[in-house]
This record gives sequence, C-alpha cells and structure tokens, in this order.
Amino acid sequence: MKAILIRHGEPDYEEVRAWGHIGLGFELGKLTELGEKQAYERAKDSTLLDAQLIVSSPYTRALQTAAIISKETNIPLKVETDLHEWFADTQFKFDYDVMKASTSYFDNKGIQVDNEYRFETYEVIKKRVRAVLEKYKHYDKVIFVCHGIVMSSQTFFDDKIEHCGVRVLTI
Repeated sequence: MKAILIRHGEPDYEEVRAWGHIGLGFELGKLTELGEKQAYERAKDSTLLDAQLIVSSPYTRALQTAAIISKETNIPLKVETDLHEWFADTQFKFDYDVMKASTSYFDNKGIQVDNEYRFETYEVIKKRVRAVLEKYKHYDKVIFVCHGIVMSSQTFFDDKIEHCGVRVLTI
C-alpha cells in the first residue's frame, strides 16, 4: 500500500487559550485561514489521485484538514483515534509544564530519561502509528492526515514537516 501522510494545516489555538483549556482541550484548536488555504491547495496535489480513502486523526486541526481534502477530492473520510497527536502526559493529569515535557522529548530524541514527565515516547508512537497504517494495507493508496510527530515516527526523528507537508511511504 502507498501511504500518503499529510500534516494538518496551520492551527489557531487562540480561542482555546482564551477558554483556559489545558491538556486535551487544547486539541480543539481549529485551522487558521492560512491553514484552510493550505488544505485546499494540498487537495489539488496529483499525489492524492486514485487514493481510495482518507484516514484522519480525531483532533480538530487534522480532521478539518482531512474534511477539506475529502470534500475537494470526493475521497471518503474515516477517523482513526490512534492517529492522535503525541501525548505530553499519558496520565492526563497535566500537573507539570507540558512545554518543558516537549523540550525534554525533543532534547532526548523521544526517550524517557527520568520520571519527571510522563510523555508518550517515540517508540510507543512509532508502534501505535504503524499499527494504524497496517490496518489499511489491503488498500492500494490511502491518505493519512495527522501530526508532525506522528509522521516523523514513520520517517525519522528529526524530520521537520511543514503544515500540510507530505511524506509518502510504502507499507
């Protein structure tokens, strides 16, 4: 199967910040106007031709990107929970600074080096995402709309993926 991984468009977190949401509430952030334009432009990409299905992360920014691409290409859309973004706190307590957890994640290449943070490790993400991709290998071509860390778990750790950027894999 050819897996086309697409990162979501540029997100806007101002509304959810104003609400005071932390943790998973932050994942309700929608796309900016630029993010919407990025999704519409990506929908024109010839790489997407003949895809049989779009599979999206459930988080708003990815799902909105996938919905735009689905509408523009007429490719059916399905949500897959395990394409979610990296968890900064696997216990969902958010009783520490998640930005520091993020720094620790990147500084240590996704490896847990102490017990200060409870983030999802690179190896856990890699296995979680691979299991999702494998579920769809009976298709010829599938588009997966997700997140940068999710995508880099299938390419290489330091892969810097721009908004609505694409990576193509063979599964």
